[in-house]
Amino acid sequence: MAEAPKKRHHWLTGWNPEDEDAWHAGGRRVARRNLVVSVLSEHVGFSVWTFWSVLVLFMNPDIGFTFDAGEKFLLVAVPTVVGSLLRLPYSYAVTRYGGRNWTVFATGILLVPTSLTLYFVQRPGTPLWVFLAIGALGGVGGGTFASSMTNVTALFPRRHQGWALGLNAGGGNVGVAVVQLVGLAVVSLAGHTHPSYVAAVYLPLIVFVTLLAAWKMDNVDAVRTSPGARREAARDPDTWLISALYVGTFGSFIGYGVAFGLVLQNEFGASPLEAVSYTFLGPLLGSASRPFGGWLADRSGGARVTFVTLLGMGAGTLLLLVAADLRSFGLFTAGFTGLFVLSGLGNGSAYKMIPAVFARKAEAEVLSGCDASAAFARSRHLSGAVIAIAGTVGGLGGAAINVAFKISYTDGTGSGTPAFLTFLAYYALCLALIRVRYLRRDRAATRHAPNTTKEASSV
Repeated sequence: MAEAPKKRHHWLTGWNPEDEDAWHAGGRRVARRNLVVSVLSEHVGFSVWTFWSVLVLFMNPDIGFTFDAGEKFLLVAVPTVVGSLLRLPYSYAVTRYGGRNWTVFATGILLVPTSLTLYFVQRPGTPLWVFLAIGALGGVGGGTFASSMTNVTALFPRRHQGWALGLNAGGGNVGVAVVQLVGLAVVSLAGHTHPSYVAAVYLPLIVFVTLLAAWKMDNVDAVRTSPGARREAARDPDTWLISALYVGTFGSFIGYGVAFGLVLQNEFGASPLEAVSYTFLGPLLGSASRPFGGWLADRSGGARVTFVTLLGMGAGTLLLLVAADLRSFGLFTAGFTGLFVLSGLGNGSAYKMIPAVFARKAEAEVLSGCDASAAFARSRHLSGAVIAIAGTVGGLGGAAINVAFKISYTDGTGSGTPAFLTFLAYYALCLALIRVRYLRRDRAATRHAPNTTKEASSV
């Protein structure tokens, strides 16, 4: 497929990334160009979505704010909830309006919460409900994940989806780390009394990415999904089982990402400078590891890689409990950083499970006599719908992590131990689920269907 000339509305029709000749003739170039801009848009969206993970570290009596630990954990949880819930309508919107059109809108609207944040953090005495409302508006940044991932799924052939989805999501996830670095730069250069500078950095960046999306992206008709795809996906038990696994991986990443600084402050009494000096490293490494998790899943199977990473996350949580008991700041920070890396790997591998699981179901339909083209087209539509659902559930898991920390640190003990024990139990549940539902079933399918395709058997 030679790259089509730009039309007025940038619609590319007849898109079929599975067509090998068309892919090498020009389809790959189109897909990668759209992927680059998608990564930038999602990156800015994640930064705005997680603004408050940095801003709450500035909000102290020195600048006229006296919010306690519980109120601060609530403030970082609200954007996570809203952003997660918006993933469902965002994933639908991109199928209705097109990747280019929706990316322009979804990026441009970030100017609203960013501008409000810039204004009100300079107003001492502003009540908590105002910041909660602004944080809720900032949730629009979290919605960009679902629309961009749905778009990328349609742009790339199945054999490259693990890499492409991992790169897209990893580039977005690194926005969590970058906003922490911006906070560190502000504290280092201007002190801990200027949170408005953090928001000011992003206003021109949002404008730039919005214009770039309007110039360089395309609307691809293949991203459109059948009207009943989401309803059908919601009836499939694998949708909710994979979503539960995604709570353990992405939920941990985003939940820990926005809570890490507050945990350091409440667990060890860290200053704003000390907190932001360490909080960026974990999200940065976790974001970088996500594409690698997708790459590993392409080769070793999504379920296998996800199982190993969740096992490691359980071990890392045990390390945090030991470090907290020993009052070892260094060991605690190292353990948290390891959790970020493992959750990033698990993010990439868990998402790879989605197209692989539904491709295997399509293959079973073909073996039973169904039309191959229709079966795999349906598989792609369902995969896009499941990506949106899993992203929503996973994000809500991140909010649950912050609620767990809020309860843990305000129950009178001032310790995060109850929260970490809860997370440990959930990781154990996920390990049992993968072993029983996916690894065991995969071995049985391999024994009874020796000609299964590599992709389908890699679940």
